[in-house]
Amino acid sequence: MKNTDDDLERTLGRMLDGLPLRRAPASLEARVFGELARRAALPWWRLSFSHWPLPARAAFLLICAALIWLALHEGAATVAGVRSLHDSGALSPSWVHEAAVLVATTGSLFAALVRAVPPAWAYAGIAAGAMLYAMLFGLGAAMYRTLYLQPHNGR
Repeated sequence: MKNTDDDLERTLGRMLDGLPLRRAPASLEARVFGELARRAALPWWRLSFSHWPLPARAAFLLICAALIWLALHEGAATVAGVRSLHDSGALSPSWVHEAAVLVATTGSLFAALVRAVPPAWAYAGIAAGAMLYAMLFGLGAAMYRTLYLQPHNGR
């Protein structure tokens, strides 16, 4: 099967090489050259990183390294600060226990509310949400067609 694919590719390549080249339409050519000129006129900071001048690339890398060092250093300082708060008793177990009880109570309340809603209501709510989404999509498509795809009459 591989030989037939290779033969077909070579035959097709020879046939296409024998065809005359076609000139691009003038409007396409003008748009392409205009876009090339626009991209060539962009300032260096709007180009990809590999097109930046060497001093700018070096400065960027130094700034990134400094920010990484700062994040690691300050992260370690934060951990040390939390550890000292814990050691001083500011983060007492009673405070943590009260927060855990509050979170657990909130979760239990949410679970009870979910169990209280009949399944038919949940399905109806999902269906209503899907219908509203479909209507939003349809209205957006209609507005796009009306505002952007209709030819202007010169008014």
